[in-house]
Amino acid sequence: MIPKEPGSLMRQASLKGAPVAAHAYRVLYSSTGMHGEPVAVSGLVIIPAGAAPTRGWDVVAWAHPTTGVATGCAPSLRDDPFGAIPGLASLLSRGYVVSATDYPGLGTAGPHPYLVGVSEGRAVLDLLRAERALPNERIGTRFAVWGHSQGGHAAFFAGELAQSYAPEFQLVGVGAAAPATDLGLLLNDDMRSVAGHVLMSFAVWSWMRVYDAPATNFVVPEKLHVVDSVAQHCIVTYREAYHAGVAAVPLDGAFLTYEPDTLQPWRDLMERNRPGAVATPAPIFIAQGTTDIIVDPAVTYAFAQHLCSLGMRVRYVSMPEVPHEAAATSAAPMMVDWMTARFSGNTAATDCGVIGTAAGAP
Repeated sequence: MIPKEPGSLMRQASLKGAPVAAHAYRVLYSSTGMHGEPVAVSGLVIIPAGAAPTRGWDVVAWAHPTTGVATGCAPSLRDDPFGAIPGLASLLSRGYVVSATDYPGLGTAGPHPYLVGVSEGRAVLDLLRAERALPNERIGTRFAVWGHSQGGHAAFFAGELAQSYAPEFQLVGVGAAAPATDLGLLLNDDMRSVAGHVLMSFAVWSWMRVYDAPATNFVVPEKLHVVDSVAQHCIVTYREAYHAGVAAVPLDGAFLTYEPDTLQPWRDLMERNRPGAVATPAPIFIAQGTTDIIVDPAVTYAFAQHLCSLGMRVRYVSMPEVPHEAAATSAAPMMVDWMTARFSGNTAATDCGVIGTAAGAP
């Protein structure tokens, strides 16, 4: 039985292999499903060694990039789940608890609501609640959130939902590396590559189940079985991504009957899951590689402009010659310093004065 109260800690188990001077748990906790029903979600909690501050440990919530849509694609299930969290050692050495949700449907029964913002955001926030119930641990209520790719999408939605969904927590900042923002543009652009076919297959497979979105007028009928096949693959490792790409080869050419952002209800669903509908009450850090072929740098830059138009404080860093897969690792040292400054109470610098001008153009 899944508890009805979101963020209830259902189970915890100590994990071996945690970084030096830290200990870790794999946890199972409750969150809110697509129809308001309780759902179980798995995740990781890594805690620094030593005595916690009087107020409790501050938390950095990590939101992971795309790993797949099938049950079993959860990062916490991997032999080395810690190696997939950029900046982990630095965060622990500075005295932050690091929480890492798997999102619903990846370490628990599916389907996984892929790129569904409200689901991702709730999963991030409910883990903050669950970890405070760990026995003999003192975890506070201040947190920052950051993520990569799908995780950047999750981080933005967690920031937007924080005040209404989890008002007991204090959000100090939101960071994202190569985030998924405008899903229509993202998926349209990605359709030119095998990697894009894999990501589109994940989205179609997931939204058919999560939203009951019809695929028969969207996907060429004889290609539906290929989409199903691709969706059974995880892409955590390069080897897994290679096999997912091989499975997607039959999708080369036109396997959709319409462009993703032109057919209903798919168009409305993409719009519903685009972050930035409301301002986040905390500063934003965005890092984007210039050689990213999965997330177009121009799209990320336009999103930063949009956030500035909402009156938000946005730090935007362009990382020369950094591809998509390296964005979080490359950004991690800057992100850790930026989040440390937010926890310290320093006023966040903003690039909104130059974003949108010739001087600030990517």
